[in-house]
Amino acid sequence: MRIAFGALLGAALAVALAFLVLPLVALFLHTSPGHLFAQLGDAQVRDALVVSVKTSAIAHALVLLVGTPAAYALARRRFRGRALVLALVELPLVLPPAVAGIALLAAFGRAGLLGGTFSALGFSIPFTQTAVVLAVGFVESPFSLRSAVAAFESVDPAILDAARTLGARPGRVFLRVALPLAAGGLGAGSALALARGLGEFGATIIFAGSLQGVTQTLPLAIYAELDHLDAAIAVGALFVVVGAAVLLTLKLVPAWTASTSNFAFRSAPSS
Repeated sequence: MRIAFGALLGAALAVALAFLVLPLVALFLHTSPGHLFAQLGDAQVRDALVVSVKTSAIAHALVLLVGTPAAYALARRRFRGRALVLALVELPLVLPPAVAGIALLAAFGRAGLLGGTFSALGFSIPFTQTAVVLAVGFVESPFSLRSAVAAFESVDPAILDAARTLGARPGRVFLRVALPLAAGGLGAGSALALARGLGEFGATIIFAGSLQGVTQTLPLAIYAELDHLDAAIAVGALFVVVGAAVLLTLKLVPAWTASTSNFAFRSAPSS
């Protein structure tokens, strides 16, 4: 019985991996490495890559800057209405991307909730790179926040309490104790959030449009190339390479940081 169940688990894993990996392998079987990198010479693809990297980096930095301390507060404090706050954080996860785009227009569009205020200040958000940043930030924030809350909740509260007992201020406990201990979970969540932001399509095309060199990201460039399937496949494969590189980097950095910290701790002379 145990062997049969183990075989069943192995078969399920094999089917899941095949389903997830086979379409990606098919992309690379339909294009050559030369054709793949030749796409970098195409002005539209190059512009889309620059816009994607620029807007995703800005959005991700803002999400981490605001979301990490917010997640720490949600993980460490118990207050009335906390469950509701967590539900609101997770709500964008279940919204279709098109709804996210319409919601952003309703909030920040010219006729939106804050549109009059922005118009009075002399600037407009829709169909600009700022709109791309907001769209990317909106869809990736729940991934980053929820994973960061889980990472901080996994830290032993006794360690944080001990640091405070030894005289560390709350800010120092957060920066020097909680962040390093939660680094693994934070890094994994950050990678997933950034990958989600890089792949954003629906909210971006509705709220920011697809203007080459301005708001057209790599996913939008793939959509624009659908009339030329070979080019679309090559751009898609290029996007997989970029996404895999980002994902691998963000997963390796926390591990490298942790190993470096452990080495420094072991190497420190005892008093």
